[in-house]
Amino acid sequence: MTATVGTSPDVKVHKSHMRTLVGTGIGNAVEWYDWAIYATFSPFIASALFSQADPTSAVLSTLAIFAVGFVARPFGGFVFGWIGDRIGRKTSMTVAVALGAVGSLLIGIAPTFADVGAFASVMLLVARLIQGLAHGGELPSSQTYLSEMAPKEHRGFWATLIYTSGTAGILAGTLLGAILTGVLSKEEMNAWGWRIPFLIGGALGIYALFMRAKMKETEAFEAEAPNEKRLPIWPQIVKYRKQALQVIGLTVGLTVVYYIWGVVAPSYAATSLKMDRGEALWAGVIANVVFIAALPFWGKLSDRIGRRPVIIVSAAGAALLHFPMTWLLKDSPWQLAVSMSVMLFFIAGSAAIVPAVYAELFPTHIRTIGVGVPYSICVAVFGGTAPYLQTWLGSIGQAQLFNVYAVILLLVGIAFAFSIPETKGKDLTV
Repeated sequence: MTATVGTSPDVKVHKSHMRTLVGTGIGNAVEWYDWAIYATFSPFIASALFSQADPTSAVLSTLAIFAVGFVARPFGGFVFGWIGDRIGRKTSMTVAVALGAVGSLLIGIAPTFADVGAFASVMLLVARLIQGLAHGGELPSSQTYLSEMAPKEHRGFWATLIYTSGTAGILAGTLLGAILTGVLSKEEMNAWGWRIPFLIGGALGIYALFMRAKMKETEAFEAEAPNEKRLPIWPQIVKYRKQALQVIGLTVGLTVVYYIWGVVAPSYAATSLKMDRGEALWAGVIANVVFIAALPFWGKLSDRIGRRPVIIVSAAGAALLHFPMTWLLKDSPWQLAVSMSVMLFFIAGSAAIVPAVYAELFPTHIRTIGVGVPYSICVAVFGGTAPYLQTWLGSIGQAQLFNVYAVILLLVGIAFAFSIPETKGKDLTV
């Protein structure tokens, strides 16, 4: 008699979970990698794709296009949110990562200003708009998918994958920047070295596309009644306007302080504080490792004590320490590493769990677009302008105004945290 050997249900569940985590994580990592390398390599982009008659203006123009990329995010949030709520979360995630890869490849092959004049700057603008459209849909689609796939008692912990994978993408971009600036001369970096990260980003995006094509749709979406999937969008957005406003309120401080301390701090230290660029990038690597390590701690804590206490403690800690850490930061790499690490530890509290909180605020039929539109608008208005505003205020001797602005936005986030219901353990299939 021959025994039949099968695969146990636990093994199948484990494989399904791993496919979900890897497929979601790699696409999300590529998106964040794209934004990080743009901020990291912005001085080289400025010298290659803009006129060098006024170098300061070229840098500001590069940062302005960084902000313009965010303008497309709300449109991406709407388009891909509609796809996610009508056609499927998986489809939305797959198309978004493919479009993001196209944007990276366009930047990597863009001709220089010396070769084609202003067309080089226009091509950069088009590429960033494409990326903004894709990335505006990537985050709400992936965090909705992940939240619906997660066991409800561990959703806070699972939600940490969004910022863990995203920060891994930033870390990869920062590490690549540190390695390239250490290995290549300034002339080589200006000539062609800055293109390498964007070409790698395009290749990774194509790989993520194939990974996501193999993923399955969420049970929450498949269980939804067909008539709910066909409900008009705008009336539903209006109906859930309170939840949309809560998404904005919870995001506004987080997005600004995260971009300050998690993304542009090394570049700011190198350009404004005259710190060695390679040393600044390595300090950023250390701080982002601290951030990644802190995320699961906060996620598990939220599954135990609730979402609201974690968000309040996180935002309050960041608000209280923002000025001291800014004063600590002068011209030494250790100061940058310590200040970034301290701030990112507290920022990690909110970052770890807001993907779960956002998903828990909305019903299934409006969940992706309900999160995507307000989140993308908030990130575009506040996160996208943060690097430019910080640089501009610093250039006119008003750097402290920007710090006051950041702390006020964190206090806004605390106020909104008190307004949300406690959603720990909520069933997302209803």
